[in-house]
Amino acid sequence: MTDENSTTPQPDQQPHVPQPTEQLPPATPPTQQLPAAAPVPAPAPAPAPAPAPAPAPAQNAATEQSSNAAQPSHPAQPSHPVPTQSPAPTQSPASGYVNPYAVPATVTTSGGTTTKNRAWVPVVSAAAAAALLASLGTAGAISLTDGSGGAASLADVGQTTSQNVPVKNSTVQNPDWTSVTSAVQESVVAIQVESQGGGAEGSGVVLDSEGHVLTNNHVVAGAETVQVTLSDGRVYEADIVGTDPTTDLAVVQLTDPPSDLRPAKFADSSDVVVGEPVMALGNPLGLANTATTGIVSALDRPVTASAEDGSDQVVTNAIQIDAAVNPGNSGGPLFNASGEVIGITSSIATLSSGMSSGGSGSIGLGFAIPSNQATQIGDQLKADGTAEHAFLGVSLQDATATADDVTRRGAGVVEVTPDSPAGKAGIQQGDVIVAIDGAPVNGSASLTAFVREKVAGDESVLTVVRDGNTQEITVTLAVKEESATQDQGQQNQGQQGQQAPDSGSGSDQSAPNNIPDWMQEWFGNQG
Repeated sequence: MTDENSTTPQPDQQPHVPQPTEQLPPATPPTQQLPAAAPVPAPAPAPAPAPAPAPAPAQNAATEQSSNAAQPSHPAQPSHPVPTQSPAPTQSPASGYVNPYAVPATVTTSGGTTTKNRAWVPVVSAAAAAALLASLGTAGAISLTDGSGGAASLADVGQTTSQNVPVKNSTVQNPDWTSVTSAVQESVVAIQVESQGGGAEGSGVVLDSEGHVLTNNHVVAGAETVQVTLSDGRVYEADIVGTDPTTDLAVVQLTDPPSDLRPAKFADSSDVVVGEPVMALGNPLGLANTATTGIVSALDRPVTASAEDGSDQVVTNAIQIDAAVNPGNSGGPLFNASGEVIGITSSIATLSSGMSSGGSGSIGLGFAIPSNQATQIGDQLKADGTAEHAFLGVSLQDATATADDVTRRGAGVVEVTPDSPAGKAGIQQGDVIVAIDGAPVNGSASLTAFVREKVAGDESVLTVVRDGNTQEITVTLAVKEESATQDQGQQNQGQQGQQAPDSGSGSDQSAPNNIPDWMQEWFGNQG
């Protein structure tokens, strides 16, 4: 329906409006050539005063001067008349400056008559200053327009000067994300891979000046070629140094890395608190150098998902965030307010097809691998391409335990492996482990994730409920011989997770396996 009173142009009259994805022509700023400095006309010389009677020699000198000036072979010069005597240059008593062009205020002839010429000095000074400014203006124009001073280099494109990390003026109470982004953007890279299944994209963070980059395993798993793009657009081939499907971490190394790599600074993830501001930086949907901000929503959130090939389980006590992360953010860093890495973004919670009519994407539930675990595994992968994992030696399931008039959720022991750390410490079938090193354990996935954060040889104190009594048992964790084997046994979580490589054109199918049944049912009733 068209409103007759509307002033909106009809479709055939409306001008073309560029769409958001349409490339706009580069805006060239208007330039204006500097005008050439025009010559300054010389002032007419002041009339010479009438000469006083003088002896013949002086008269002859004056006559000779007039005769020479009248010769046709010498064109008239816009200069001042030459005095009858060679005066000494004048000198300013204050500055000490000597003006070689000044004529003394008094000229004494042989007859003793004194003639004053007060107008000559400022005229000559003005002419000299104008000539000096004109010459400087010409030199400046030549300097601005002469482009032969230095050749452009492709290595200089996109280079910026960034601050040091941590950014001192950015705090938890008053985060300065502009300064943080400027300081850390050179430490974040985009990763493109090609495999038999097609192409995929992810993110990564620079570990050192040797060109090692930390990312997610599911970003590079099965890749035949890997390319890394720096924040300034330079592209490098990369080799996979090592992968760890159990923790979903991997390290790649740039081939012939540049000398100006800027490694990221990692913080202690045990200092992270709920509610503190965070920023994710990465390559979501192929949009490189994308920053999103939010807060830490929860800590020690047990996230369970299948590894890339579907055979292994990735279990992480993750940092939960509400900063928007999408396919392609996987492997990218999560920064605190000072610009330090506190985690590696790895997965997002997505609604099932029955709960959502659209494709999967950020719903404000993102998860990151804590930096302490990421650096521990990353250092091992850099060293020899493999990672060792601590293990307890039990099969677990979700359970509850009651003691001291309190009921808590925990990890129920289904089976104990002989000669394992748990077996040697006296853990028994039927025990319910409700805490490790004082941290509450709310299920089997939670305990498994806590153990995977440990290093073989670490001692941990387990809080165990047995026959209605609470006791603490110290165990010494050992090295797991087969790191790819799942250590947690059966898990009665009730959901299935799936983790696949990020694709620039698809959706991240990674889904944490920790949404309670009541929430699933509520979503189903609403959708």
